[in-house]
Amino acid sequence: MRAIQITSLDGPEAVELVDVKAPKRGEDQVLIDVKAAGVAFPELLQSRGLYQLKPPLPFTPGAEVAGVVVEAPAGSEFAPGDRVAALPMLGGFAEQVVADQLLTFKLPDSVSFAEGASFMFNYGTAYFGLVNRGGLAEGERVLVHGASGGIGTASIQVAKAFGAGRVIAVTSTDAKGEIAVAAGADEYVLSEGFKDAVKASGGVDIVVDPVGNPAGGDRFTDSLRCLVDDGRILVIGFTAGEIPKIAANRLLLNNLSAVGVGWGAYAMKRPGLIKQQWDAMAEHLASGALKPVVGQSFTPEQASEALLTLDRAQATGKLVLEF
Repeated sequence: MRAIQITSLDGPEAVELVDVKAPKRGEDQVLIDVKAAGVAFPELLQSRGLYQLKPPLPFTPGAEVAGVVVEAPAGSEFAPGDRVAALPMLGGFAEQVVADQLLTFKLPDSVSFAEGASFMFNYGTAYFGLVNRGGLAEGERVLVHGASGGIGTASIQVAKAFGAGRVIAVTSTDAKGEIAVAAGADEYVLSEGFKDAVKASGGVDIVVDPVGNPAGGDRFTDSLRCLVDDGRILVIGFTAGEIPKIAANRLLLNNLSAVGVGWGAYAMKRPGLIKQQWDAMAEHLASGALKPVVGQSFTPEQASEALLTLDRAQATGKLVLEF
């Protein structure tokens, strides 16, 4: 079968499309014909040896897929021919992959394979951040940074589906703002000067921050200034490249909370948690309230280009490889 492999740590340009042996299913695993695979920052980092998971070379990356069941454990909820989404964690950039049955999920007929491969990492992170860690309450106002990206659009939709009263998107351009509004945001503001615009509208209860600080900027502190009393800022990532430092007095003065959102490591220590989160979101996925924003689609031959699109911050929505 065909698979994209990382054979050296020389970056996205060095990934290779090769022929490899098809995987064999373990006792508690599901064998899946891959139709689409999500492309995300872990794969980009892995191509340079910068991710915490460092398999021996060569290896096939790809942590999130959607496709059709080929084989499944006897007595499981899956049967050959079922449409599924799955988190194999590795090996997804291939024509076939195996995944644990606890990390495999029935995909509604209304959801495309590209959408299925774009769902669980982003929406699981957003759900964990907003609902589990952030304690989102009915009617609260939410500000989302990086709002046209995968985590951003997922956070907008999860916030709305689970009770937010108003969601404000922060984007770098008007074009990206339109993507965020199309995803469900009530309005967008540009990142340049967002603090004054948000404070003028009354502030927010929760800030979703997968961005961190641009070089030389202080977006994180400006986000804290947007929070009302008892507000929470959800620290999800640092795609802008600079990890912010927190002046603790800002938390004290307005009784604010800075909340870490490390979904993957947390969930992996708790088997079944991701399945519970899928079940909590499944009706909203089937109804279209949660609808992944799929960005560009690439062929396996274009895997390097897909990773470089992420590297250049040119992605809107989730990037996918389609097999």
